[in-house]
Amino acid sequence: MGVSRKMALEIQKYYKENENIWFIKPIGEVDIYTSPKFKEELLNIVKENESDILIDGKNLDYIDSTGLGVLISVLKEVREKEKTITLINTKPNISKLFDITGLNKVFTIE
Repeated sequence: MGVSRKMALEIQKYYKENENIWFIKPIGEVDIYTSPKFKEELLNIVKENESDILIDGKNLDYIDSTGLGVLISVLKEVREKEKTITLINTKPNISKLFDITGLNKVFTIE
């Protein structure tokens, strides 16, 4: 028998005022269960400040199509304010997903 487990996501965030940038550190997995929380957090940030967003993927273990959808919709909002979303420290499995989907050409990945 398979063991089912609830996927978890923790989101650490802080704002660096002198650089006008939000640092977001998702920890865990962004999937169909956690995407709504992820989207809400990111959209609140976009509404709160017109600033760039830097997403540190160091502790992001997994992202599925719903998570990618969240990033795309938030990117649209951010671009309307002439700001950017940059992804850093993405794990190989996540980098590969961005490559396969062509989103590596849409997002800045460092």
